[in-house]
Amino acid sequence: MHDVAIIGAGPVGSRVAYLLALRGHRVVVVDRKTEVGEPVCCTGIIGQECVNLLDAGDEMVYRRANSARLFSPSGKALGLQRPEPQVAVIDRAALNVILARRAQEQGAEYRLNSRVTEIRIEDDCANLQFDGNGEDRQAVLARAVVIASGSASKLPETLGLGKPGDVVSGAQAEVETNGVDEIEVYMGVGTAPGFFAWLVPISPGRALAGLLCRHSAGTYLKKFIDRLLAEGRIKSGKVEARHGRIALQPLEKTCGERTLVVGGAAGQIKPTTGGGVYYGLLCADIAAKHLHMALESDDLSARNLSGYQREWQKKLGAELRIGYWARKFYERLSDEQLDQLFDIVKASGMAEAMLRARDLSFDWHGAAIMRFAADRAVSMAIESMKIPFLRRGAKAEANDKYDQR
Repeated sequence: MHDVAIIGAGPVGSRVAYLLALRGHRVVVVDRKTEVGEPVCCTGIIGQECVNLLDAGDEMVYRRANSARLFSPSGKALGLQRPEPQVAVIDRAALNVILARRAQEQGAEYRLNSRVTEIRIEDDCANLQFDGNGEDRQAVLARAVVIASGSASKLPETLGLGKPGDVVSGAQAEVETNGVDEIEVYMGVGTAPGFFAWLVPISPGRALAGLLCRHSAGTYLKKFIDRLLAEGRIKSGKVEARHGRIALQPLEKTCGERTLVVGGAAGQIKPTTGGGVYYGLLCADIAAKHLHMALESDDLSARNLSGYQREWQKKLGAELRIGYWARKFYERLSDEQLDQLFDIVKASGMAEAMLRARDLSFDWHGAAIMRFAADRAVSMAIESMKIPFLRRGAKAEANDKYDQR
């Protein structure tokens, strides 16, 4: 019997596998994919803190970026730039391979083409059942199980842990470009209602075009691709789209008897951008620490494992709440209101001031959101918009929660 079975061979699952195997535990990772390095629907933009945490060199990095351009619904452009690189655009499939290799080098076993259909929590183990299409059809027994299988996973719900809230859709395709050399973000109801679209260069003449929205992501992506083609930004509209789902709110319970849920499956994702790599890795480290202690003490009860939930919520809870508050506010803005706020940011020099602020980070959005909301011109504009969602109490509540961080 294994000490830990991990469902999901993405960055989060492999990070947990590596840390536990490094501590001498018998670990098996199971995944429905036939190859760890299969393409995924993820843009792969990570901040410098995440780059440092991964310590993977340039093997997975397409490029580093210190600038981006934002386009309002009416097409107005806002350039953002810092002297030093702020983000790395990485090959997400390559990252999966690198982290899986690290875990395997420490002794973790990988079983692919194996889709878990049921987890039975028994008195002395977690019993993983598979469908009949996997090459490894026998049950896997382990003292504990980690669910790191992404936002679309229904396994936590089958164990009574609930399901992540507010799951949205994403679609993305690789495209040939004409002279695109920096990250571009497009806003507008007609482009990606309530969310945004992106064009992210990964190499000379190649970029990722994608978007998030609540429904019909494929339809909106086709319209976005057609727009880029008409504007001469890309060379062809014939693309192969990939689709995914992202949870914008976390599970209420991320631990149970012999069970931890981590990463996208737990909803540990930035509500503002849908990015999940960094927060997932941070929570993977916390999960591995608490699971190691529980294995050592041979107490894998929900009560003993609950320290994992308390610790990750202490680290990320305020960020997730403020980010979700900002997300819901943004979704209620019309194109005209977005353009109005865009004009205020440009005219006031707010963007430049925030870029100069060394305490603001790509990976932590709470401080930037609260600073933006507190700006006098922005605050007055928001009040004049009379958005039902944005009561004074909502802003104050978000502020209080951020102060408690």
